[in-house]
Amino acid sequence: MRRAEQYRAELRRLSEWEPYLKKNSGLPGARANLELVEAVGEEADAERLWRLSASSDEFLALCGTAGLGHLAVSDPVPVMSWLRELAADRRWRVREGVAIALQHLGRHSMPRLLAEMEKWSTDGPYPQRAAAAGLCEPNLLKEPEHVVRVLKILDRITKSLAATSARKSEEFRVLKQTLAYSWSVAAAALPDSGRPLMEKWLRSEDQDVAWVMQSNLARARMAALGPSWVARWRKKAQAAPALPPAGAETPSPSAPAPASAKKAPAKKPAASRKVTATRVRKS
Repeated sequence: MRRAEQYRAELRRLSEWEPYLKKNSGLPGARANLELVEAVGEEADAERLWRLSASSDEFLALCGTAGLGHLAVSDPVPVMSWLRELAADRRWRVREGVAIALQHLGRHSMPRLLAEMEKWSTDGPYPQRAAAAGLCEPNLLKEPEHVVRVLKILDRITKSLAATSARKSEEFRVLKQTLAYSWSVAAAALPDSGRPLMEKWLRSEDQDVAWVMQSNLARARMAALGPSWVARWRKKAQAAPALPPAGAETPSPSAPAPASAKKAPAKKPAASRKVTATRVRKS
């Protein structure tokens, strides 16, 4: 039995989940227990997911946020609005929970996810970061028309990155770090469409854009674009002036917890939520 299935069975026997989730979170540590996060998304009802997503505890908030992807399938308007707020949460694991939620929606309906992310891609760096992280998952990029739209979204976000003047902010840093791998994921899924857009930005004289594109060139998956193409652009990158590295988004277990939990948006009447939760567990 997969660990996630074992966790699901144990959660079904509990009335109070939070002590169990905290005990089995894997934190503090380098890696949160993502199998448990998955189990929570499969087993929790709508009310519990809303509550967890607003928790001041980072792991509980991660579980609830990631699980909201299940609710987004059947109740997208309030869920996507709340996920957009959580995309700017100061805790990086909560921001990762947003990406997990978006990917769950994409597995159910990629056109719906793309339509929403096209809106997010015109917003600030945090929603843009969530859009890139949520979309650039190889398992989602199977249909050429979907990949073309993802590449256009990345092109729009990269243009925004090049135009910004607030380059010392945390939100700029995390967007830059995500773009440093997401271009390679999308381009490898559809090389003929990916090459010209990557070439456009590989020619950029903007230092931050150049770092993003050179970081993508270093990814092994870039071999899908052709060995000679990759070798030619790597050679050009090596001939260019050296660029400073960008800091990776890393956990901050010592960061103080917020004074109070983030307030979740108003929810629907209990009877309506109960129907939603039933549909979610079947999806």
